[in-house]
Amino acid sequence: MNHIIEVQNVSKTFQQHTVIDKLSFHVKQGEIFGFLGPSGSGKTTTIKMLTAQLANSKGHIQLFNEDVSELKKSKKRGQFGVLTDNSGLYKNLTIEENLQLYCGLYDINKSEIDYALSFVNLTEHRKKKVKELSKGMTQRVTLARTILHKPKLLFLDEPTSALDPVNAKHIHDGLLALNQAGTTIFLTTHNMQEANDLCDRVAFLNQGKIQLLGEPEQLKRKYSDQTIHVTLLNGESHILKQTAADGQQLAQWFATQQIDKIAHHELSLGDIFRTVTGGNLL
Repeated sequence: MNHIIEVQNVSKTFQQHTVIDKLSFHVKQGEIFGFLGPSGSGKTTTIKMLTAQLANSKGHIQLFNEDVSELKKSKKRGQFGVLTDNSGLYKNLTIEENLQLYCGLYDINKSEIDYALSFVNLTEHRKKKVKELSKGMTQRVTLARTILHKPKLLFLDEPTSALDPVNAKHIHDGLLALNQAGTTIFLTTHNMQEANDLCDRVAFLNQGKIQLLGEPEQLKRKYSDQTIHVTLLNGESHILKQTAADGQQLAQWFATQQIDKIAHHELSLGDIFRTVTGGNLL
C-alpha cells in the first residue's frame, strides 16, 4: 500500500527547547490515522510541519512522494485540506459568502457549498454572519471550508473539540463517508473514544515523542490483562484469570446456571495511554 505521508527522524526546536523529538512514522493512503496526546504534547506543531506552515529543525517529511516544501506551490493546494484552531473566516460575511470566496480562490464549483453545509449540519444557517455564531458553529464552518474541494488528504486538528455530542456524531459520520470515498485523514485529538471510533491506526504522542503506535483493537488486545468479569445471579461479582482453577470454577457456574453476566475486561485507549506514558490526556 502506498504511503501518502512519510516522516523520518523529524525534530522541532524552539530556542533550544525540543518540542518534537525524532518522530518517525508513515500514513497509508486511504486510512484514518490518529495522532493522540494531551494538550501541549506537540500535536499542532506536527500538523504545521506536515503542512509546510512550519519548518522542521531536523529530519525529512514527504507528502505525495515529494518533499513537504512542494505543498507551498499553488498547484498543490487542491490536494489537501487543513483544519486548525485558526479559522481565518471573515466575521462580517455570512457562512455562505465565506464559502463562496473560498470557491473563487480555489476554482471550486459553487454547487459544492450545499454538500459542505450538509456535511457540517449548517444548511439552515447559511445566511448567518460568522460574528453571530457560537464557537462550535464557527468550527463547523471552518470544517466545511476545509472539505469543500474534497481533498485527497485532510489534516484535522481537534475537529470536534467545541461540538456537542449530536453534532460531533454528525461530523464523525461525514468523515467516515469522506474516507470511504478515498480521502486520507490525519486526525489529532485527545478524545480517545473519537480515535477508537474513527481511526485505523493511532500513535500516542507524549512530550514530543511517539510512545506507541498500532491499530486500536490490536493495542487493546496487547495490553489486556486477560481477565473475565463474572456476575452471578445472587449478585456476587468475580474476576477470573486464565488459570486451570478459574476455568474449572467458571465451568461449574455454567453447569449450575448461576451466571447472570460475563464479559472480558478490555482496556480503553485512554487506559493504555496512561499505562504507557504514566500521564493523563487533559
